This record gives sequence, structure tokens and C-alpha cells, in this order.
Amino acid sequence: MKIVVLTGGNSTERAVSLSSGARIAKALRENGHMVLLLDLCRGFSDLPDDPEILFTRNAGFDFKDFKSIDFVDTSAFHSIGENVIQICRMADIVFLALHGGIGENGTLQALLDCYGISYTGSDAVGSMLAMDKDLSKRLFCAAGVPTPDWTLYDAENGSFSKPVETVGYPCVVKPANGGSSVGVFFANDEKEFNRALKSAKTFCRYLVIEKMIRGRELTIGVLGERVLPPVEILPPEGIYDYQNKYNGKTIEICPANLSEKASAKLKAYALSAFGALRLRDYARFDFLLDEKENLWCLEGNTLPGMTQTSLFPKEAETIGISYAALCELLVQMSKRR
Repeated sequence: MKIVVLTGGNSTERAVSLSSGARIAKALRENGHMVLLLDLCRGFSDLPDDPEILFTRNAGFDFKDFKSIDFVDTSAFHSIGENVIQICRMADIVFLALHGGIGENGTLQALLDCYGISYTGSDAVGSMLAMDKDLSKRLFCAAGVPTPDWTLYDAENGSFSKPVETVGYPCVVKPANGGSSVGVFFANDEKEFNRALKSAKTFCRYLVIEKMIRGRELTIGVLGERVLPPVEILPPEGIYDYQNKYNGKTIEICPANLSEKASAKLKAYALSAFGALRLRDYARFDFLLDEKENLWCLEGNTLPGMTQTSLFPKEAETIGISYAALCELLVQMSKRR
């Protein structure tokens, strides 16, 4: 098949996306597909007279897996680069290796739908619902999936004078739309809270102020109609933030050592959350397990990372699905629609 792997983009998670895209493109080429690795925001300016030749040449970018992933200044990038849609229309499938921004919030999915372009992962509605943490949590509650208490704060006009009164201290301050723990801050008192607000609002106008739950960090993937083995995350120090996610030093136990009851509840909640957000094909959900074995769903991720250190591929590998086989499975799921 002719496959465009869309990577990069201009979100704060651009570097992670480039790393995911490079691995996906390599795996799909090894699977025998004609693959074009395309940066969403840079595009492809010099198209040949016959653009189809790009696929036979396996053209595009070639990135090595990043040994370290740091923040990238995306201010100079366009949302969608030159000839991106034209090239995608020539492909049999567009594999979305994007994280954050228009690549994950439903905007790009809606545009691809308008052109009748097939792509991997959830559609525009599911992507939008999952990216909006406030809407997600409302839907989790409606579906009976526990989630920590929260309130939504408009940082631009200060819609609440004391938003923390709803959840108390300690609390978590994070962008209502975001991922990879970018822009997430913790506050134990008013001074830390004000500092967190000031920092977090540089990432997003709307912020979720969430009650902090202390417990074990878990993540669990859904692939088609099955739930993958859960992972327990043990960062070397502090929290599972952006750096700890991609520095390769975090300890990840898969499958997580859970009681039979907690394991069953976790899998049931993951499937319920998947349905509540109207997702398809695959997703990953982050949970906390407190000392009383209560589970709390934090958020869903419609385009889980596919880097060397990403959790979703490791979960799949635990049940015998190799990285290349996982990429192929996601392509075939999209092709069947």
C-alpha cells in the first residue's frame, strides 16, 4: 500500500511526534509498504511532475530515534504545510504519528474526512472529546468511570477568583488541551498555586484544576475490542513528567502487579472510557490506584506515543504483538473502514 506517515506538526509535542513517525515509517517499509514520511507543518514544496513517484522512492524525512527529546520552538511553523493534503489524497492510508495540536484534537481528522482520506485512529469527534480534559472527565463521570474532582479555569479573564476552593490542596494544574505532561504543575499551597497558574496559562487559556490523588501510576491500552496488559510507572524521581517519559530511566512494570479485583476493574473502566469518548481502533488511558485500591481515570490518549520508550507498543509486545505487527494492525483496521 501507499502510506503517508504524518509526523511533526507545530504542537509542543512535535519532537515526540518526529520520533514516533520515524519508527512507524521504518516498520511499515519493512512490512513491504511504500511509505512517505511527511512533516505536517513543513509539507513538501518541490513536487515532481508525477508526485506518485514519491511513494516508490520511499521519500520524505528520515529521522533517527532521538536519544533525548527536548522542547522545540514551533512558533515559526504553519499548521499545515505546502501540498500536504494533495499528497495525502494520493495515499491508500494516512498513518497519524502526531501528538497534540491539530493532529490530535480532531481538526486534522475533520479535514481528512472532508477529502475522503482514510487515516488511522479515532475520528474527529472522538479526538476532540479526548483532547479536552474537562469534557473527557464529564463523560467519564457519566459512564461510571471515577475521575478526580476538578474545575475548569479560564486563565484569560479569571472566571473564578479562587478556583482551588473546589478541589483544595494539594492540586494539579494542567492545560485543558495538552499531552506528554507538558505544562503540568503541582501545588501544595496558595503560593505554589499562583506560580502554577502563571506557568500553565502560557500553554493554554483553559486550565483544569484537579484534586491530587496519591497512588500508583498506571496506564492501560485498548486495541480494537481488547484491553492490553496494564503498566505500572515508577519514575526515578519526582513525577512522570515530560523528561521522565522520554529519558529512558523510568521503570515500567508490564504487566503491572495488581490484585485480581483491581485488574478487572481497571480493564472494565478502560473499555467504558473508550466507549464514552467514542473512540476507535486504539487509545491509552492513564489511571491512579490509591491505597484503598480505588481507581481514578485521569485522561485518555487517542494517539499514544510510538517511540522507543513509549508504553503502548510495550503493552502490545507483552501479548506477542511486535512493533511492526502493531503498525500493520493499525493500518489494516483503517483499511477495513
